[in-house]
Parts: sequence; structure tokens; C-alpha cells
Amino acid sequence: MTVALYPGTFDPFHNGHLNIAQRALSLVDHLIVGVYSSPRKQALFSQAERIRLASEAMASLNHGGRVSVCGYDTLTINFARARGASVIVRGLRNSVDFDYEWQMAQTNHFLAEDVEVMCLFANEPFTFLSASLVREVASLGGDVSRLVPECVARAIAGVRF
Repeated sequence: MTVALYPGTFDPFHNGHLNIAQRALSLVDHLIVGVYSSPRKQALFSQAERIRLASEAMASLNHGGRVSVCGYDTLTINFARARGASVIVRGLRNSVDFDYEWQMAQTNHFLAEDVEVMCLFANEPFTFLSASLVREVASLGGDVSRLVPECVARAIAGVRF
């Protein structure tokens, strides 16, 4: 059974994340969406809220119980190993993402040769989408309903910027 970890801060979880998760599910037996605590970032949502929102968004996929969502605050490669993941899934939007992800993949391979990194390129219309863009649009009063799952749009509507 192939278990993959899709790690990120997911602040907030958006439609690009959902697309990558759905496509990863077609390639692996079980997908763990790992929500990193990200203590160095000023988060829009707490880790518990991000876990809840990612869980609710993932429930919209017909995944037959093949997805789990959980938080972590350790080195990603250690979390992957502890959860039995042999693959780390990452999404790429552009060449800037590629350079960063290449460096991270090489680091993870150095730390744990038995865990592979699988990069999936973002599909249209998600190539421009990022969590920071969603936060900025929302903070300026813009409509993010087409950028995020409905549950996330509702949660963002309740945030006071």
C-alpha cells in the first residue's frame, strides 16, 4: 500500500490544494494531508481551524476513506516516516516553485533516501493561486469564493482583517 504525505500550512486551504490532493489520490492508496503548525508565519487561521477546514474540503472528494488530515509540528520527513508515508506530494505552479521544491526534495532525499518526492504541476486555472494571494484578496474585501472551497469562503468571511 502506497501512503503519501501532502504537507503544507494550508492557510487557507484553496482550490489548487484540493486539485493537487485529488490528483495525488489517483496515484496512491492513502493520502495524508499534513497541516504544519508554521510557528514562524503569521497565520490567518489556527492550526486546529486549518485542520478542520482541510478536512471539510477533502470530504467533498469521493475518496472512500483514503484520506486523513492531521497536524504536525516536526520536521516533515520525520512526520512522513512516523506516519508510514513513502512519498511526499508537492504542487508546482511555476519555475520559482520548482527551484524551491527541488532544494527541499534534495534535502529530504539526503535526510531519508527511502522517501520519494512526487511533484504535480498545477492545472489551469490554478497556476496563479496561492494562499498568500487568497489572504491578500480577502483582506482587501475581494471575493474569494471561486478560489477556495465553500467551507473556507465561509470561514474567511468571518475573519476580521
